Amino acid sequence: MLSVLFRCDDFWVIRKSPGMSFHADSDELGVMQSLALSYPQQRFFPVHRLDKMTSGLLVVACHAKAAAQFGVLFERHEVEKRYLALSNRKPKKKQGTIKGGMKPSRRGQWMLTKNAENFAVTQFFSSSFQGFRVFLLRPLTGKTHQIRVALKSLGAPIFGDVRYGGDRADRGYLHAYALQFDWQGEAKRFIDLPFEGECFSAELVDFISAQFDESLLTWPSSKSL
Repeated sequence: MLSVLFRCDDFWVIRKSPGMSFHADSDELGVMQSLALSYPQQRFFPVHRLDKMTSGLLVVACHAKAAAQFGVLFERHEVEKRYLALSNRKPKKKQGTIKGGMKPSRRGQWMLTKNAENFAVTQFFSSSFQGFRVFLLRPLTGKTHQIRVALKSLGAPIFGDVRYGGDRADRGYLHAYALQFDWQGEAKRFIDLPFEGECFSAELVDFISAQFDESLLTWPSSKSL
């Protein structure tokens, strides 16, 4: 399921539900196909994507020039993204930076290496809530399965992410909840707190809002990227 949260002449911001592929998957429509069918009068251009299990915010461009501009923003790491994740395992550390090379592994997985090739950097804070470890994540690169691999490397795979060693759940508990970038000289910020899933309760969302107040967090500098 898709919901349109914002629209303008250059781009739309949409919310993707968990379990929906970005591109067509077997007999099920993907994000781009669903948009094309729901809004046949509008052209859409993908500029980034979310994994099938991941819910939350996506930007789609409305014309080729806007898509090219977003391409530059992402290449320069000028799109700030935040994700929320749940794990039912205790991580090796509560906050910090996970970095390393990414390479394909077996059964469609990726793995973290000590090499610089396909380098990925993920910063995070975490806190405990009712038997879960709640993660606020800031990916500084956009590699395939980056956050899923990062949390597995901490010994705290995402709850529901069976591919990376997580316990089975009603969904994979990874949600893209914030996007921020400058567009035509104007700062744009979009927030979408999670609600789909048995464990994304109203109490948890209130906890997240209070615990991860970004005005009180100090992220390490990303200027070296």
